[in-house]
Order: sequence, then C-alpha cells, then structure tokens
Amino acid sequence: MGRRKKQLTIKIVMTVLMGIISIIMLLPFAWMLSASFKSDNVIFNFPIEWIPSAPTLNNYIKVWASDVPFSTFFLNSVKVSGISLIGEVCTSALAAYAFAKIKFKGREFVFLIYLSTLAFPAQMMLIPRYVLFKEVGILNTHLSLILPGMFTAFGTFLLRQAFRSIPDELCEAAKIDGASHFTVFTRIVCPLSKANFSALIIFQFVTSWNEYEAPLVYIRNKVLATIPLGLNFFRDENAASYGAIMAASVCSLIPIFIVFLIFQKQFVAGIATSGMKE
Repeated sequence: MGRRKKQLTIKIVMTVLMGIISIIMLLPFAWMLSASFKSDNVIFNFPIEWIPSAPTLNNYIKVWASDVPFSTFFLNSVKVSGISLIGEVCTSALAAYAFAKIKFKGREFVFLIYLSTLAFPAQMMLIPRYVLFKEVGILNTHLSLILPGMFTAFGTFLLRQAFRSIPDELCEAAKIDGASHFTVFTRIVCPLSKANFSALIIFQFVTSWNEYEAPLVYIRNKVLATIPLGLNFFRDENAASYGAIMAASVCSLIPIFIVFLIFQKQFVAGIATSGMKE
C-alpha cells in the first residue's frame, strides 16, 4: 500500500510539473495570439491584457490586403510543402518496403550507407545543391525547394522500422495466392502502417513548412518566397506594426495546426511503433 501511494504521489507531482512547463512553453504563443487582436498602442501595456478589451481584426485585414504579397507567400508554402510531402511519402514508402520486405544482396549495407546521410547537417548541402541547381537551371524556382524534400533517409528509416514489424507470414501468404510485391505493398503493408504514415506526414510537413535556409539561399524572386522568408519581408515592411506582425505569424501557424489535428489520433501510436526493431 505504501509503495502504491508513493507511486501515486510521484505521478501527481510529475503531472503538475509537466503541466507548469507546458503552460510556460505556451505563454509566448498565447501572447502572440492576444497581440494579433490588439492595436499597436496597447500591445506592450503592463500588466498584460491577455483577453483584449477592444479586440480588432484590422491586423489580419492588413496582413491579407497589404502591399507585401502575404497571400502569395502562403500559397507558395502550400505548394512546396504539399508536393514535397506527397513525394516524400511515396518515395520513402517504396524504399522502406524494399529494405524491409525484399531480400537482395547487400541490402543491409546499402541501407546503412543510406542511413549514414542523416549524420550530415543539412547546411552542409546548401552550397553543393546551389551549384547543381544553377547548372541544371532550376535555381530560383520552386523545384529547388521541392526536390530535396522528396527524398529523405529519415522517412525511409521511419517506415522501414514499421514495415519490419509486420509479420512476413502475411506477405508470404498473399504471394502464395498470387499477389505481386505491389499488391502486398498497397493492400497489406500500407494499411497496417497508417499510424507511422501519420507520424511521417506531421514531421515532414512541419519541417518543410518551417524551412528557412533553403529558400533564403535558392530563391531570389520575392514572388516565389515561402512563408518563413515571406515573414521576414513582411516584418521589414511593417517594422512599426507589431500587431500585424503577430497576425501574420498566427496565420503562418494555421496549416500546421490543421495537419496535426487531422493526424493527431495516430501520431502517438506512430511514434510508439516505430522503434528500432531488428
């Protein structure tokens, strides 16, 4: 009884502690959301008025109707992130199936080499890719942002671990009934890995949506800028309007919340079942 009471006490303390840490982490976002509905002259009033007494939508109107093409930045990010995500899911799933369910000579060695690319920081590839994109003529286009995001070792690793957890007996039984590798992949493996696909979609969408360095290096035309780079332009044009800057920041987070809400039910399950099973 004493041990159970001690465990309950520890659980309560940890829950309260995590709750406090979570609130502290959410405070900046809460202030940003509150400030986006305030006039510039009351944003920095102290004590902070978390719920504005005179809320206004002028900041949001200014964001979408300003001379800085924020709507263009938003649509560019939707295009780049959406196409990159679709390509990433397709290529990672196919590669993961090959590494997990198709036996060929040197499979583990090839996968190890492929996985070793995760050890290199993304910044190291910026200049080589810049030179390559310039030579092939896709510099300063959205292709220079989409193509690198369509092929990642992380996605292949995440799905491979999920596919390896599926019993080979299921796949072999399907092959005995005349199913091809593609049929096994689409009818058995993928449906049983929905949770892992959800996790990959969330991870990769957030990564692509928040990418700043690649657009900064590869994009020169302001009209082609994505949200992270566009926010920089918008801030420069509205340096004195903190309300508008906060409203633009809130708008830039909406797609991330939408994607997370859609896939959140299977997100935790996807993380839990993507362990390093051999």
